Amino acid sequence: MTFHPTRWAAKAALAILVTAAVAPMAEAQSPPVESKQQRDARMKWWREARLGLFIHWGVYSVPAGTYDGKQIPSIGEWIMSNGKIPVARYAEYPKQFNPVKFDAESWVKLAQAAGMKYIVITSKHHDGFAMFKSSASPFNIVDATPFKRDVIAELAAACKKHGMKLGLYYSQAQDWHHPGGAAMRGQWDKAQAGSMDEYIDKVAVPQVKEILTKYGPIVELWWDTPTGMTKERAAKFLPLLKLQPHLIVNNRLGGGVEGDMSTPEQFIPATGIPGKDFEVCMTMNDTWGFKSYDNNWKSAEDLIQKTADIASKGGNFLLNVGPTSEGLIPQPSVERLEAMGKWIKVNGESIYGTSAGPFSYLKWGRATRKGQTLYLHVFHWPKDGVLRVPLKNQVKTAYLLSNPKVKVPAKVVGERIELKLPATAPDAIDSVIAMQIEGEPAAIPVPSMGKSGAASSSEGAEFGPAKAFDGSYESHWQAAKGQKTGWLEVTFDKPARIGHVNMVEGWETQAFIRKYRLEYKDGDQWKTAFEGTRIGRAFSKSFGAVTARSFRLVILEATDAPRMEELQLMIDE
Repeated sequence: MTFHPTRWAAKAALAILVTAAVAPMAEAQSPPVESKQQRDARMKWWREARLGLFIHWGVYSVPAGTYDGKQIPSIGEWIMSNGKIPVARYAEYPKQFNPVKFDAESWVKLAQAAGMKYIVITSKHHDGFAMFKSSASPFNIVDATPFKRDVIAELAAACKKHGMKLGLYYSQAQDWHHPGGAAMRGQWDKAQAGSMDEYIDKVAVPQVKEILTKYGPIVELWWDTPTGMTKERAAKFLPLLKLQPHLIVNNRLGGGVEGDMSTPEQFIPATGIPGKDFEVCMTMNDTWGFKSYDNNWKSAEDLIQKTADIASKGGNFLLNVGPTSEGLIPQPSVERLEAMGKWIKVNGESIYGTSAGPFSYLKWGRATRKGQTLYLHVFHWPKDGVLRVPLKNQVKTAYLLSNPKVKVPAKVVGERIELKLPATAPDAIDSVIAMQIEGEPAAIPVPSMGKSGAASSSEGAEFGPAKAFDGSYESHWQAAKGQKTGWLEVTFDKPARIGHVNMVEGWETQAFIRKYRLEYKDGDQWKTAFEGTRIGRAFSKSFGAVTARSFRLVILEATDAPRMEELQLMIDE
């Protein structure tokens, strides 16, 4: 994993919409035609699923984060690159890869018990090692290991047996083993030198054809890191997609191919991605592939609330496990999946088949929706027993989802609905209240969304301040070159009571801010809401609510010209 977004998708003169053969595919360079109705039909199951299990498994589980007696920093599946392991040396690891404890059925049953509706597993990662029998390269689990079994075939059979949908990840560009494969951070071994076009023609394209023809229905194809992928190279893969008529693909092929969905990695878009399907992929600890010493586990509580958070924004949650070289899913992952399954068994109605809730932010939790029913996910049970919902719709009925017989009294007070809750929360992590309303819900929008903004400087119109308030993570404000301080300001149409902010700089290599201050304007004076040091990929903070019309981020120190993908100020509700 680890996808450093570039502007390849946004700058493409003509984005190619990959739609996978609802109509016959034309020439590779010509986008297929698909109506909205056809697309909606193809995406229907995926939009209803909401939960999937990501599995990062490969020969990198053998070193498990350690090379030559040294712990290699960063994620486990990148150890070959981060440790600059020679191709020949890394090629010795398959001899030690013998996952005799692998049981495909137990994995599928665990995923089902956790509430997952589909599985996506790495068929080949950036190290070039295939987890299936491949005629295109002997560097695969059948030909290069003592195990001699095709784990993709076994998982496909188990999925079919138990009614689980199967998707496959494939690293189409980066390949550190085969000559000519791309390397995002640069090649380090002369054995890697070669023609990328030849690598694509002789290894990548044949292997993608194999995984799309050998294992029955494949519902999702997960490309990754489009390093070096031109429009011409990407076009070589497009005819293969018609091999699976209902295939859904992500946005990481490259060459201007937009795909069916966006893939926020390791963060949840604060207000979703308006107008786009998206799938948040995330680890349970800090790594995708197994690392023996990574014990920084997210809590089950956190993962359950993230499930509700993502669904409330209209997205899917693809949650990762990294099995060991023996073929076991680590016990901390198992425990968290079991806890998620226990919660989803009671509250699944509020997740599956839902759409985004009407609220941009709720300080007490999140909300999902099915028609006129809102599912209120209450993370913080109010101490006074009254839940205030920022809607003025009339309420037909409200009840505890865990016990529909327990009705929740509701009344409209001004522009808010007040619900009188039971004294004790039914669930300490996320209690769900089902509330049926009259009419379309009308909620207060994010006051900063769509504003033009102002800034101390900008690196051209393409990176103007409005890019930080447009709701898109594919655009950003960028200060002028050479600037290491500055400010970014937004003014609302009218004063608003703000108590929460979401900020996204970018990936770790784009996170330059080291000291900053969020300010609001009180009369003619700028006052401090709070101060901080780092922002990074996904910063979210509540603070003492203030009422103002103008806010600004003052950047006091940065290592390079500061940037901001999104700055979103939320009303304190």
